Amino acid sequence: MDLKEYLRTHRVFPDGSMGTYYCSIMNQPNAISEQANLTAPEVIKSIHIDYIKAGAQLLRTNTFAAGRAVLHCTPKEQERLIRAACRIAKDARDTAVNELVEDRPIWILGDIGPISQDAETTEEELLAEYRHICDLFIEEGLAGIHFETFPSTYYIERLVPYIKEKQPSMFLLTSFSVNKNGYSTLGISAKRLIDKAGQIDGIDAFGLNCGVGSGHMLEILGKLNLPEDCLLYAAPNAGYPEQMQNRMVFMDNARYFANNMKQIAELGISITGGCCGTTPEYIAFLVEEIGSSTYPVLKHAKQNGDAKSGMQRKENEFYQMLQSGKKVIAVELDPPYDADIDRVMECAHILKDSQADIITFADSPMGRSRVDSVLMGIKIAEETGLKVMPHICCRDRNMITMRSTLLGAYIHGIRNLLLVTGDPVPGESRVSTTGVFDYNSVQLMDYVKEMNMEHFTGDPFCYGGALNHNRGKLERVVERIQRKIDAGARYFLTQPIYSIEDVERIRAIKEKVDTKILCGIMPLVSYKNARFIKNEMPQIYVPEEIMNRYHPEMSREEAEEVGAEIAREVIQMLEPIADGYYLMLPFNRVSLMDKIFRR
Repeated sequence: MDLKEYLRTHRVFPDGSMGTYYCSIMNQPNAISEQANLTAPEVIKSIHIDYIKAGAQLLRTNTFAAGRAVLHCTPKEQERLIRAACRIAKDARDTAVNELVEDRPIWILGDIGPISQDAETTEEELLAEYRHICDLFIEEGLAGIHFETFPSTYYIERLVPYIKEKQPSMFLLTSFSVNKNGYSTLGISAKRLIDKAGQIDGIDAFGLNCGVGSGHMLEILGKLNLPEDCLLYAAPNAGYPEQMQNRMVFMDNARYFANNMKQIAELGISITGGCCGTTPEYIAFLVEEIGSSTYPVLKHAKQNGDAKSGMQRKENEFYQMLQSGKKVIAVELDPPYDADIDRVMECAHILKDSQADIITFADSPMGRSRVDSVLMGIKIAEETGLKVMPHICCRDRNMITMRSTLLGAYIHGIRNLLLVTGDPVPGESRVSTTGVFDYNSVQLMDYVKEMNMEHFTGDPFCYGGALNHNRGKLERVVERIQRKIDAGARYFLTQPIYSIEDVERIRAIKEKVDTKILCGIMPLVSYKNARFIKNEMPQIYVPEEIMNRYHPEMSREEAEEVGAEIAREVIQMLEPIADGYYLMLPFNRVSLMDKIFRR
């Protein structure tokens, strides 16, 4: 029986969690259930049978986390495990069907979760692994494939045509995981995920799973303008787990869960199941609560379009300068380490009467606490009227705090941001302080991009990224820049430049990507300062000929003159290619501006 046709007139109930249920019955809180396909196949089979007896009609193979990086295995070992999972699911179905009285069709879907990617793994390598897993499911003759708990459609868009070309009848279900705010780990909203999935030709059903409990899932889905005449899927978690004696324990709330799932089904969701923390008991209550498996085909309620969509977009003044061809000047001020802001405020007032077009503030660079960059930017903007661009890094904020920071910045008029991954926490501080790093700069950019589309349509954030032009091979640097551009970055600020080699590197980058680049200019203000930058900042290249222009006996005035002279020389070399300059003035010595630009 064709699953897609069946779903046109019937509800279908998938199984619940495999991973958390396996851990609970085995009393192994950190076990990887996929390994049990080879070590304890009878346990996995019994779990499948329990779900079928509870009323499940869609079985997912025990392969959600079957990526090589998780299992630490070779492609051959991975294939053996996945084929074993398929055999176990088929055997469980056949056994259960023979034991059941009612005639109920049961389908098996190959389950694929997101494959973890490290810095060394390329996108093509990841795609190759996804294709390999899909090939195995096709060869095993499964009814379909479930791409589960994905944070975006990126890999889905590339895999669906591949699968449909090989096996057009393969049923493809895609589901995304979002948090309580309705955003995936890549910062993409549930609305965008659902809309994009609905536009991918070849996806048969799509929806949301994991991430949230049934109450929040109902709230998120209830706010969406669900596409009409589509097969939709919902599988929330049992709730939110508590940690008890090193174990993640879910509250037993199966009836509450089932009641919420009934309301979710009434939104027009035809495939309703459960994710983490759900058990056969949850599925049994769900089937009982929702009732008959037959139902009329529902058109999902059409909501009024967002009034914001017709708003006229306000142009960003700073970006307009960049677009006009003006060589813009961004000047970085260091927020203080303590509550004394007199010096930084004095510097800001001086810069107001200078060539500076915008002031930037680093976000506790080198992992050492300073006044918050966003709050510093707000205060200076309000007291001086200067345009500001606070840096926001991923090191210190989880997604909840990041969202609060961005909303706070926005309501205070901040519209320009530099989004960076951030320096790691210093080694000596790691005992008492840990970096968050739940995401990187590209993921943060995607998140802000989504917030712009969701909340700030008429007057969005304009954000840029850091350009570490000496970070590895040119191709990898360009690839990372392009990823940031795709995530919405409209300009880039580079590391300090001192050499013709750096200039040529920037030229090569400009030839390969269409973006605006503000080139870093940092005058070295003493022999000690020059030695420090050369020897302790590995991503900044200071040639020997620059070092030779400094000596220990130089006065402050002499060293500053040399630093300003070098800055002018570098600016002259960069003139044909730079879209502007990013001045990092050591120790907030704003007097260097006049020396560099010779007013």
